[in-house]
Amino acid sequence: MSEEDITPMLQAARMASRQLNTMSDGRRAVLIADVADMLELSIPEILEANKKDLARMDASDPKYDRLALSADRIKAIAADTRHVATLPSPLGELERRVLPNGLVLRKEAVPFGVIGVIYEARPNVSADVFSLCFKVGNAVVLKGGHDAAASNAAIVNVIHAVLEKHGISTAAATLLPSTREATAQLLQARGLVDLLIPRGSRQLIDRVRRDARIPVIETGAGVCHTFIDKTADVSMAAAIVNNGKTRRVSVCNALDCLLVHHARLGDLPAIVAALAQAEVVIWADKAAFEALAGHYPADLLRPATERHFGTEFLDYAMSVKTVRTVEDAIEHINIYGSGHSEAIVTADEHSAMLFQRDVDAACVYVNAPTSFTDGAQFGLGAEIGISTQKLHARGPMALREITTYKWLINGNGQIRPK
Repeated sequence: MSEEDITPMLQAARMASRQLNTMSDGRRAVLIADVADMLELSIPEILEANKKDLARMDASDPKYDRLALSADRIKAIAADTRHVATLPSPLGELERRVLPNGLVLRKEAVPFGVIGVIYEARPNVSADVFSLCFKVGNAVVLKGGHDAAASNAAIVNVIHAVLEKHGISTAAATLLPSTREATAQLLQARGLVDLLIPRGSRQLIDRVRRDARIPVIETGAGVCHTFIDKTADVSMAAAIVNNGKTRRVSVCNALDCLLVHHARLGDLPAIVAALAQAEVVIWADKAAFEALAGHYPADLLRPATERHFGTEFLDYAMSVKTVRTVEDAIEHINIYGSGHSEAIVTADEHSAMLFQRDVDAACVYVNAPTSFTDGAQFGLGAEIGISTQKLHARGPMALREITTYKWLINGNGQIRPK
């Protein structure tokens, strides 16, 4: 076995998944709650590890904010973990039928088995994913990036200490080496990993989709739009745009492109005024540029080109596009969006209905920002990711989305006729 051979680690995770399948929901919940408590007790150690990771990254890198932990952020991670422990389990009977021949059919939700997650500079994922997977009996294989290697190891060490305390194999939360070789092997792990979920950049997701030989659910990449309709309230629009763009620029639900009805160009300066305080760079089309010239800081206002539409900025920057109708806004979104989250600000019920019906995305908002696309905000607990595809799961993925099902058939000697 070479130093980089992760096969034994994956085999151990497979064995651990079988152990988890025999645990009661109550016992799993107690263990998850213990992990939450231990995360809070381990704040000094986790922060020290995080400092090592941050020291290797330029503070101007958009990923820096995602990587950075604080005592409050760790407490929030622990709170999400504790919340998962309290959620009802989605496992168990989904459907029961008795056929005319007397066979009893039951459709039952069950764990996938082993779920692999590939992620970048997001150490919170280590705890979030473990709690969700463990809650429904899945072992998890974590493949974090080099940027967060020390932080991920510190969090997984906490999880392992609790697993050992409860007599559960630490392979239930397997952290792979943060190497490209480990990623390559994980993508090929047929028979050992049942489902793979990438969380990160478009480049990461494209690579996983292209090279994986195991089932993949695409998550993460978000090119999010907000459309200001001709009937939109200006103060509401300004608040929604500011929250969508500046709450956290490095997350996948952050606003990337503002679409403005041509009749509202006169209100555009007021709608984006607060963005100047956060030094948001605006890449504006010709009409929007002219409307903003002299009203928005000149050093932050730039003419847009085609490349600025369909871009996930992950930074204090966004594009602005002028459209003439709600149908034009919908068409632009369906061309340039990533299927993540889209929003309209309007007082017109017909426009709202058209937008929600015709926009092809996992989450479509009326008079609210895309920043709400989050498993915890949806009441699902911590999320394992936000699916931008349509097969199996779409939008925030929590407990139900990381289960599959099987049919259980009970008979009393029935024979199928020829």
